[in-house]
Amino acid sequence: MKKIMLNKEERQLEKEIERGEWKAVPNLAEEIKKYQKYASNTLNKNKKINIRLTDWDYEKIKIKAVSEGLPYQTLISSIIHKYVTGQLKA
Repeated sequence: MKKIMLNKEERQLEKEIERGEWKAVPNLAEEIKKYQKYASNTLNKNKKINIRLTDWDYEKIKIKAVSEGLPYQTLISSIIHKYVTGQLKA
């Protein structure tokens, strides 16, 4: 039998699973529908806004967006969405 080589992240996940830190989602179909709705709403952008930011904030947002692999406008939209849905606290 061929031995599977795991990277560091995979080994960590394996340990967490073995310790029982991961739990199955009780109603997977419902969870999938919920996140599909979130994704659909995220992609359905139909309003434009203009905001003024300090140069410092603007540069930091752009840097953070690059590290997240997102366009900075998408990151700003995501932050606003998380805040208004209660997923992000001030």
